[in-house]
Amino acid sequence: METTPHDDMSHLLDELPSVTQLTRYCTVAEISEALQQVRADLAAVRRKFEVWDARSALQQGLIATADAPALKKLHEELNRIELERFSTAQSVSNLHQSCTHYRDMLAERALQIVTEEMAAAGHGAPPVAYALISMGSDGREEQTLITDQDYLIVYDDGGEEAADTWFVEFGNRLVDCLETAGFKRCTGDIMTSNPTWRGSYKQWRKRLFAIVRYEVEDFAKNMMDLIVLSDARFVAGERELGERLIELIRDMEKEHFQVLWSMARAATEMKLALGFMRKLWTEPSGEHRGELNVKLLAWAPLVMNVRILAISQGMAATNTIQRINYLEQEGSLSAEMASGLREAYDILTQHRILLQIKQVKGIQKDSHYLDPLMLENDEREHLRQAVIRIEELQKMIHTNFNIV
Repeated sequence: METTPHDDMSHLLDELPSVTQLTRYCTVAEISEALQQVRADLAAVRRKFEVWDARSALQQGLIATADAPALKKLHEELNRIELERFSTAQSVSNLHQSCTHYRDMLAERALQIVTEEMAAAGHGAPPVAYALISMGSDGREEQTLITDQDYLIVYDDGGEEAADTWFVEFGNRLVDCLETAGFKRCTGDIMTSNPTWRGSYKQWRKRLFAIVRYEVEDFAKNMMDLIVLSDARFVAGERELGERLIELIRDMEKEHFQVLWSMARAATEMKLALGFMRKLWTEPSGEHRGELNVKLLAWAPLVMNVRILAISQGMAATNTIQRINYLEQEGSLSAEMASGLREAYDILTQHRILLQIKQVKGIQKDSHYLDPLMLENDEREHLRQAVIRIEELQKMIHTNFNIV
């Protein structure tokens, strides 16, 4: 759990030497050294207060912000604060928590802005209740410094064609508003402007049944859509409606074993950054020769394989660490394996965030590729061990699901 600057100040005051203790020092130099340490500790707490106050003020200001361009400025400032904080503390969990929290607030404000725009343009108020649901890293509450749009909309039945028409315009405007506010468009088109990711509850139910019953033409694509939906999390709107759709997704995945088996096979076949003798594999040629894609060849396979086990156990939480903890508690993972996977997640995510910082600062073009030779020997070995743990998880799932 993240400590507040108030907690730090209380701890510091408890640790301060008394006058009696100070007078026990033999020399002025020793007393001076002790006082310098106190001043340094106070300065550190003061800096944390400044960051805390700035972040709180910005988040409170979101509610009163009138337009999307102003949201973007707030978004950028919040990102800057989190970048500086991570550069100092390097806490993955704190960064996830903060980024997810303020982006939920940004998204909710974007909904308000678009709703007001719709009314002003003569489209009226929402014809039925609706919910905004996030997926991807946002759905897992694992947001980092760089984000894109991974949202769907579900709306109540009963509005018929009029509701469908209203939400087409609403979905398009929402994508534009979020983009203006600093949320990049999703390269995979997982956005509310795409009819695949927008619909009434009845339409969503029909869509999901078609996937699990193999009634769709492009099963591979629809299977990937179902995997994406596995991380669905309510963000804003009508909570009961959003949670009802999420529960439907969970039930369908768990009850149709053949679908879950297909997802498990895809997870165990994901390539890892391991080569001969389990050494780290890097690109043999091209622009990224000697580098490895941390996201594609390590982080994503870890998240995916943990997800499969969690779905098989009917787990509601979407967060990767929470999933690992649950799987350990109910016996699917040994304490040793769970501990190793938690450590692997932290190592890989730290590398991803540090790469994002390099991209933000213009040091490198993308935030995915890492040169292992630029790491210290122990860091490189920790990275290799993290990938090995993912390989072991893949083997376990391969056995559990009888994949041949």
